[in-house]
Amino acid sequence: MNKVHIALAVKDLEKSISEYNQRLGCKPIAIAESRYALWRTDILNLSITQSFEDAGNLRHLGFEDPDVFKMFSEKDIDGFEWEYFTAEQQRQEILKYYPDIVDPEISISK
Repeated sequence: MNKVHIALAVKDLEKSISEYNQRLGCKPIAIAESRYALWRTDILNLSITQSFEDAGNLRHLGFEDPDVFKMFSEKDIDGFEWEYFTAEQQRQEILKYYPDIVDPEISISK
C-alpha cells in the first residue's frame, strides 16, 4: 500500500513537532534541528520544514511507493507538485540535504 506524503511549511519547528506528535500519536523518526522533521505512520508520511516566509502553506504532496524505480515529481492540472519515491530514496534525499540529522534511521522496514 502506498503512503500519502504531505510536506508542510511551519513557522516554529519545535512547537509544530509537539503539535504533530499529539495529532499523529507518535514522534518523528528524523529531525534536523530548527529545520525539518519527518513522521511515518502506517498510512501517512508527513514532513515539516521551518520556513518563516512560507509558514502555513503546503510545500508538496506525494506517495511513498515501494515500486517506484527512481524518485520523481510532477505537477497535476491544478499546479500541485506530487513526488513519488520509495522509503529508501526519501532517506537518501534527507541525508543529502540534512547530513547532520538526528536519528537518521528512518524506519525503512515499515
